[in-house]
This record gives sequence, structure tokens and C-alpha cells, in this order.
Amino acid sequence: MVVTGAAGGIGGALVRGLLERGAQRVIAADLDGGGVQRLSEELGDARIVAHALDVTDEQATRALVEEVESTVGPIDVWFANAGLATGSGPEASDEDWDRQWRVNVMSHVYAARTLLPRWIERGDGHLVTTASMAGLLTTVGDAAYSATKHAAVGFAEWLAFTYAGQGVRVSCICPGAVDTAMLRAGAEGDAAKASAVIGGGDVLAPEQAAEHILDGLQRDLFLILTHPEMHKFVVGKAEDPERWIRGMTKLWSRAQALLG
Repeated sequence: MVVTGAAGGIGGALVRGLLERGAQRVIAADLDGGGVQRLSEELGDARIVAHALDVTDEQATRALVEEVESTVGPIDVWFANAGLATGSGPEASDEDWDRQWRVNVMSHVYAARTLLPRWIERGDGHLVTTASMAGLLTTVGDAAYSATKHAAVGFAEWLAFTYAGQGVRVSCICPGAVDTAMLRAGAEGDAAKASAVIGGGDVLAPEQAAEHILDGLQRDLFLILTHPEMHKFVVGKAEDPERWIRGMTKLWSRAQALLG
């Protein structure tokens, strides 16, 4: 198993949870190579292997897959978990938009390009992508994050039905408010305030989110929510999009007041 974005947050919690549930080997990959090395040393478990990886580099992704499969064994599950938010709107530079597109979407494409031929040949494999509730609903204050996470959900859906008949499974994780550095960055380090701003539900510890995710994978779900209660908002948005926009307009007004 490979987990990207594994230096902290949900990724680090997934590594811990997988080991606790008996994974034979977990490759913990992150742009922060030192971070995954510290995680490996902290856990002190020979089953975890730390690797530095820039998920926006397709050749680096291919090289990691080649190295793992030639030295450790076939990759059965790939958690495309790395993500990026910058908290900006259409005024953000093309560079900022492109960075979020490459991390939040293209990294999933690169993993699929590399792994699908191998998995189709074997008749087995599981791609687990991390999107966001922002990909099903939206998020206030970050247009690029919302747009790219919608794209991530759409790409996962397409993969799921296109390759199901060839033994490839796909799951898409859509977390709500989870106490990570990314969430705290939006509200001066205050996770609860950040959740109130975005309407992300009760703030979960990364370990709690990982438990929900791994339980969902055990049930072989496509769509995995860390906050199942938010399903009602997805239904409400689909049933009455006009009411949804009015509600989000009010949430945005409250968010601006909270953030001063």
C-alpha cells in the first residue's frame, strides 16, 4: 500500500490505521521527505517505508511505483491523499490555480496512468483518492480548492465505472472538517473557527477520520464521508439548488464576520 501526503494529517493517520489493521507494508510518501521519515521513526515499525515524492511529477510517480514493485512487491492499494488549499478566488495567479490543479487532480491522473495497466493485467487493484466535501458541496473563500475538488470527484467517478469490469476498484474520500494544518491555516490556527467558517461539521481528529475511511474501505464503498451526516446537505443541494445558493450566501456573510 502507498499513502501520499503521509507526513501528517489524514495521511499520517491512515498510515497508523493501516498498520494497526495488519497491513504487511505501507509506503509513506510526501513532498516533505523529512516528515515521513520522522513518522517512520516515531512509529518504529519495520513495515513502514518512507519516501519523498512530489505528486505533481509524473515521472517521479512512475519511478516510485517501479521501485516499490521491484523491491517490495505489487502495489495493491494507492491512497492519492496529497492535497493543497490556498484560500483564494479568481484573482489568484495562474500559478496558484495551476498548483492546486496539479496537486488535487493531476496527481490522481498520474497515479491512474501508472497503475491501471498493471492492475488490469493482474485483475485487481484499488485507487483511493482524497477529494473533499468541497467537491460535493463547495467551500467558502477558496475557489480553486472547490473547483479542483469537484474535478477530483468527477475523475474518481469516471474511473470507478470505466474499470470496474476489469477488477479495478476506486474509492473517493470526501472529508468534512478534520483537525489538520490545512484546516487551521484558514482561521489563524483555530480549527473550530475554520469549521464554522466553511460549514464543515464537528471537527474530527485525523485518527477519527481515518477510522471512518478505513471502515468505508472495508465495506468496499465508492464514496466515503468522514461526516456521514453531511449527506443530507448533498441531497438538499441536488433537490433545490436555488435554496442551496441562498444558504451559502448567508454562510459566506457569517464567515466574513467570523474572520473579521
